[in-house]
Amino acid sequence: MNQKHMKTFNGFIAAPESEGLFEMANLFPKHTGLPFVVWISYKGGAKHDVRVKVSHGPKALPSEMVSVAIRPHVHVVEGRLNVSDLALLAKWIELNHDVLLKYWEGEIDTKDAIDAIRQVKK
Repeated sequence: MNQKHMKTFNGFIAAPESEGLFEMANLFPKHTGLPFVVWISYKGGAKHDVRVKVSHGPKALPSEMVSVAIRPHVHVVEGRLNVSDLALLAKWIELNHDVLLKYWEGEIDTKDAIDAIRQVKK
């Protein structure tokens, strides 16, 4: 692995950015109530604030994902998401805001986050 593609992640070496999906937990529609997959992650070495990613399915390439910041308000950072999907995602984020923040900060692990996630009612 090339040194310029390496970053620290809680004392461990993280994969190159193209393999960053291995550091994310994907939440399927049956668990979120959303019509797409939501990916959550720890902060790790990120220089940005808490974000989630969205894809149409669980086998997505990073270039196909939509990156959405949740603070100070829910907004698309990279990619495109239609207005109704963004509104539904914002509703889900509001419902799960504390869980997403605790997971981002490493205060809870993946199992705890998944157990605490609540489905949005459409």
